[in-house]
Amino acid sequence: MKMFSGKRKLNKRLLGLALSAAMIFGTAGCTAGGTTEAEEPKKYISVGFSQLGAESDWRVANTDSIRGSLSREEGFDLMFDDAQQKQDKQIRAIRNFTQQEVDCIVLAPVMETGWDTVLEEARDAKIPVVVVDRMVDVEDETLFTAWVGSDFKKEGRVACEWLNEYTKAKGISPEELNIVDIQGTLGATAQIGRTDGLMEGAQKYGWNIVASEPADYTRAKGQEVMQKLLNEYENINVAYCENDNEAIGVIDAIEASGRTAGTDIANGEILVISFDAANSGLSMVMEGKIALDVECNPLQGETVKNLINAIENGEEFEKYTYIKEKAFTVDETVKSVNLNGEEYDITLLTDEILREREY
Repeated sequence: MKMFSGKRKLNKRLLGLALSAAMIFGTAGCTAGGTTEAEEPKKYISVGFSQLGAESDWRVANTDSIRGSLSREEGFDLMFDDAQQKQDKQIRAIRNFTQQEVDCIVLAPVMETGWDTVLEEARDAKIPVVVVDRMVDVEDETLFTAWVGSDFKKEGRVACEWLNEYTKAKGISPEELNIVDIQGTLGATAQIGRTDGLMEGAQKYGWNIVASEPADYTRAKGQEVMQKLLNEYENINVAYCENDNEAIGVIDAIEASGRTAGTDIANGEILVISFDAANSGLSMVMEGKIALDVECNPLQGETVKNLINAIENGEEFEKYTYIKEKAFTVDETVKSVNLNGEEYDITLLTDEILREREY
């Protein structure tokens, strides 16, 4: 879908012209004397960025990527607000950005719903909004200008197709799989997509979902939830963790219980699947403790920068942009999976890839 940007607010244009005129007249005496005219000050694109928090390695890398790309050196004047996982704090930040008449707002929403009113206020003020990572569920999609992020349900489907192919190759029947879903923050786009992907896979292949409980994308909560589930269910042999931090906490709980995180389900090991593919998660893949880690690429800053520049310049741009991603394992049993008739390669993790993964 192609979109085109409108012009900025009239009062901002008039203010800019007035300031320019004042500068010209203010330096007239100098230019009359034969000196060079004063250079016009550089114009920066003002951006308000509301980030939902810093709950994971992925989130920190996402923040760093966007802040780095929207720097003064790149022509931006960035205002940053950390919402600390609170939607009401994000709403206040957006209203503040709107009142300050920024050129653009970037929003990484803590959850999908509850944005209609504040985004309508931004639209009425003719301020474009670029949503990143998670989606916003609004009645009118003109309330936001563009979105950049991942196809979270596709990530879940990749994980499930890999699990099906892997267990089939190892002679493990579908009814033998007893899966716990360690969910992310309920209502977040990633949680919805990855959970839906698992439920779709379980229904398709006949797996048993023992339990689904949220762990808010944190290591501590992942460990707490998994300890509780291990005490309640002795038959767990697959942990589907909706991000790396949760997965590491789950591994902590597995090992504390005297069991092992690995792929030998027949001999009592618990197979762990994770998402994000941050350095911390991929390190667990290299150790054989995470069987598959599906990437969710946090490096969205360059794409966001290019989008804002296109919006400001009235150029053509895409409404929705999906970031390219991979899935990593150290087991060569499954080299690709089929998604709706298309082959999706599974990347064999190497030391070199791990060294290059800075986040």
